[in-house]
Amino acid sequence: MTGQTNGTEAPLNRADEVKELLSAVEELIIPFIRSADEDAATKHTGHGLAISGGGPRTALVEHHPPKKLEQILKLNIPEQAGGKAGLVQIVEKVLKYSVNTWDQGFLDKLYASTNAVGLVSELLLATLNTNAHVYQVSPVLTLIEKLTTKHLAHLFGYTSPHCGGISQPGGSASNSSAIVIARNTLYPETKENGNGNYRFTLFTSAHGHYSLEKAAQMFGLGSKNVVGVPVDAEGRMRPEELERLIKESKDRGETPFFVNATAGTTVLGSFDPFPAINTIAKQHNLWLHIDGSWGGSVIFNSHIAQTRLQGVELADSIAVNPHKMLGVPMTSSFLLAKDLRQFWAAMTLPAGYLFHNAGDSVNDVYDLADLTPQCGRRADSLKFFLSLSYYGQQHYSDLVERAYDAADYLLSLVKESPNFVSVSPEPLPCLQVCFYWARDGKLGDKEMNGKVTSEVAQRLIARGFMIDYAPGEKGKFFRVVVNGNTRRGTVEGLFKAIEEVAGELKY
Repeated sequence: MTGQTNGTEAPLNRADEVKELLSAVEELIIPFIRSADEDAATKHTGHGLAISGGGPRTALVEHHPPKKLEQILKLNIPEQAGGKAGLVQIVEKVLKYSVNTWDQGFLDKLYASTNAVGLVSELLLATLNTNAHVYQVSPVLTLIEKLTTKHLAHLFGYTSPHCGGISQPGGSASNSSAIVIARNTLYPETKENGNGNYRFTLFTSAHGHYSLEKAAQMFGLGSKNVVGVPVDAEGRMRPEELERLIKESKDRGETPFFVNATAGTTVLGSFDPFPAINTIAKQHNLWLHIDGSWGGSVIFNSHIAQTRLQGVELADSIAVNPHKMLGVPMTSSFLLAKDLRQFWAAMTLPAGYLFHNAGDSVNDVYDLADLTPQCGRRADSLKFFLSLSYYGQQHYSDLVERAYDAADYLLSLVKESPNFVSVSPEPLPCLQVCFYWARDGKLGDKEMNGKVTSEVAQRLIARGFMIDYAPGEKGKFFRVVVNGNTRRGTVEGLFKAIEEVAGELKY
């Protein structure tokens, strides 16, 4: 026999190597987070703590244009091993020039930092480094996903013994999967034969997420067959317009099959009127999906959810992203089902080399990749499960309430000032506050308003605040997204910073 070692191979030493590298990286990560904590104490002044660096720098970020940052970083792939010293050097650069989402001034996107248990959960997933596609290699993680998605489904009002869900790598993936599940459920022959002679049409809010058009491109439906439904003055889909457009589609010989309602639109945060939309969808045999990627998480606060999510349980499927409003690490996203048997029938594709745990019912399906487009599946549900276990549900109810309080406070400052014009619907549907800077309440023309907005947003970065903006009828307007950890002083400091920066402009 060749290759016999007789126990002469060198012992493995991976645990000590991991310990050494973790200790080295920990010495960089903890100060990175602590800098955001310390910076929070100054945010009320309208300017974060200045930090020496190669440019205007605060705890939030040292920001450079792409080409300049390329020159600073001098990234390369080495021929020889860089070892611990090389790794530490790279990590230092990554932290120094990345946006610190732990900073109070990060109010730019529909997510913010994670938390301590979030870091632990990511470390645990990296340690296990397994695939949640079949039970054989991820037994505990599979059971956690089934339990977590069932719990979420119940929270949204699904009561069937067959309700549940699956984790997805983001809200766009959830929406895409819902489209395929809907088509294959309503028109089963398309699962094997494709779209054939059908010319399918989909309907979504004019303020809906672009992932619907993206999915239509990928699945051969065509982005032009995604029909935008007009919205009312508060950014909500108009049911009467939905019905009109469905009828017109049928008159053209098309096959309407899917309507996407939104719980928390990306720009204004609006919630569509789900009961009225459901009535129309069912009359015309359309699948009703609710994209709650942003606003779905208000379900954890019953008082706030009562008005915003009324009728959500009527949907055939729901997307929700705890990594947004709830601070679970990216990505934590779920597609929930009123009846998981439909998901299984629509998505199953037997593969004898992979799936070995076929059960008698969908509740016995433990090879979860048979329910999803993915084979490689990260066990992201663990992150939300650990968060719920550590903090408890009441924490998330309180978190959502604090976030709305912060948003309402910012809106009140905007409305009380003579130099701002609010764009947001009232009461605020979700956690973004939208407004224009308008000296003495007088807006300029569309081009000038957009120029002021973008210039102020850019200058705020050097002060330790990062906010976004969106196009509007009167030009680009500010869109500030708060979260449950946004402090009152941060709101006051941001408002002060915008007033000061905008007031310095010469146009």
